[in-house]
Amino acid sequence: MLERSTIQLLRFHFSFFLLPVYLFALSQVLYVHPGKALLIFFILHVLVYPASNGFNSYMDRDSGPIGGVRAPLTPGRQLLYASVVMDLVAVLLGLLVSIWFSMALLVYILASRAYSDRRVRLKKYPWLSYGVVALCQGALVFWMTYHGSHMKQPFNVPLTGMLASSLLIAGSYPLTQVYQHEADQADGVRTISMVMGHKGTFRLSAIMFNLAFIVLGLHFGLQLELERFFWLLLIELPVLAYFLYWARLVWKDKAAADFDHAMRMNLIAAICTNAGFLMILIWKYLD
Repeated sequence: MLERSTIQLLRFHFSFFLLPVYLFALSQVLYVHPGKALLIFFILHVLVYPASNGFNSYMDRDSGPIGGVRAPLTPGRQLLYASVVMDLVAVLLGLLVSIWFSMALLVYILASRAYSDRRVRLKKYPWLSYGVVALCQGALVFWMTYHGSHMKQPFNVPLTGMLASSLLIAGSYPLTQVYQHEADQADGVRTISMVMGHKGTFRLSAIMFNLAFIVLGLHFGLQLELERFFWLLLIELPVLAYFLYWARLVWKDKAAADFDHAMRMNLIAAICTNAGFLMILIWKYLD
């Protein structure tokens, strides 16, 4: 029987915030294998992402708000066991997709463990951890999804799609740290948001988001699908509006860089970006 703290700290609902890269990659696959596409969704969003959340919570033992949870419970040993079992199941199921998918998945899991594990603790190194997160949650997940869900399982995956995915993560990730400066400092962690400061975090995110959409424009332009890109931009307008609103509040008072605003930003961004890529996915099948 799973303990209440285990269920809470696996944070299954947080997988919704990481769904855009999967939907983006799937929308770019010309010949989709439906069964493997669904299996990849299950592996990433039901097993791997929650397991990473759980392992991170077990190592950090947060007492203050964390992504998606305002008041985290104290993690028990069961959380560690659950995260390990879920990762093992994910790697084994990944073999049903392809051996290369499973190997890439193992790289993701090891990077995630190195990020949180007290013996390695990549999160102590702000630029290195920032790059690892952007690369793994962005480009690597795009590659795994595209390769694994394609009927022919190619190794040749669109580089512009991989780059855009990493830039989207690079834009959103610092905003998830902006309210945790004191807690991270107490834990001996120096995040990219701490390095940049509250205002600098917003500047960095703005630069990365702009670069992401420039690359997305190039990606869709090369495929003669600029109309889809413009619809994506339109759907993203609420994200831009809230980002500017929140940034204005923080410029007036740094206390506005808090958990509530961060989670609202994440939710709006996830809803809009998921909707945009889902629209492109549906559009492809309607064509």
